[in-house]
Formats: sequence, C-alpha cells, structure tokens
Amino acid sequence: MAYDFSKLKNHIKETEEWLTREFSGIRTGRATPTLLSSVRAEAYGNRMSLQELASISVEDARTIRIIPWDKEVSKAIEKAITEADLGVSAMADDSGLRVIFPELTAERRTMLKKLANEKLEHARVTLRGHRGDAIKVLEAEEKEGGMGEDDLKRLKDDVQKLIDEAMKSLDTLLTKKEEEISQ
Repeated sequence: MAYDFSKLKNHIKETEEWLTREFSGIRTGRATPTLLSSVRAEAYGNRMSLQELASISVEDARTIRIIPWDKEVSKAIEKAITEADLGVSAMADDSGLRVIFPELTAERRTMLKKLANEKLEHARVTLRGHRGDAIKVLEAEEKEGGMGEDDLKRLKDDVQKLIDEAMKSLDTLLTKKEEEISQ
C-alpha cells in the first residue's frame, strides 16, 4: 500500500516558509528592506505599502534609502515608519528618507534570540500537529483494513523521517538567524 505524502510535504513546506517570513521580520543589526515590508503609509486616501510608494534600497550596513516616487508622500512614509515602532529612526532629506538601524545592545540581541526561539517552537508545534494528523489518517486506514500492521509501522516511520528532516531544516534557519543577530 502506497501512502500519498504530498499533503504532509506541503504542510511542512508551508511551515518552513512561515518561519522564514517570521524571521525576516526580526530586526538584526543589519539594514534589510524586508523589515519595512509590513509598513503601510496613508497616501492618496489609502493605506499603501512602501514598495508601492517608493524605491527602497540598502545604502550601507545600517542604512536604508527610501526615494518616494512622489515627494508629497515623504512625510506620510516617515510617519508610518515611526508609528510602526520597528526600533529604527527615519530622517527626511531633500531627495527622500534614510532609515537608520541603531547598533544592537547585548540585552536587545538576547531578547531577539529569545523571540526567534519562540517562533521556532511555534513552527515545531505546528509540525508535530501535522505529524499527528498524518498518523491518524494512517491508523484509520489500517482499521478499515486498507493495510496491515507492518505497512502501518513502516509508513509511521516514513512520516517521522519527514518530520525529523523538517525539524533539522527549521533548526538550520534558527542557527542562521542567531548568527545574523550576533553580528
């Protein structure tokens, strides 16, 4: 009996993508435009993302340069960044804005690592839930007579192997993020 693992694999992939997005929102000492992806400014009567209003580029390791397509929205962008409370400072100049990332303190680095670990644990819990769902499906199929005990044990082992690989992948993502935070 061949079991289709595609649903479980999709859940694993979604969990890894979620964790990657969550980690990209955790500010490190480096300037990254992804930190500003959630910021929305009030412009033209709507709330718009900064990518819709301006070009965003990294100027140096601790500075992001924002050049609005329309100079009139500079103040709205500056206000949105300030209100987002990202721990950065925005300064307007004649051609746009500079977003400056302050140096991280040891206390802040510890807090960010703790936050990253919490996000990882949430992803692990999600994976364990998906593992439980897959095993329930397998056990229900075995009760209906669709497979024998040996097949059930083998398929449970296969599910566990997939989850173990995913856990290692999540741990790798955490290690990379902790290295970023430490720099």
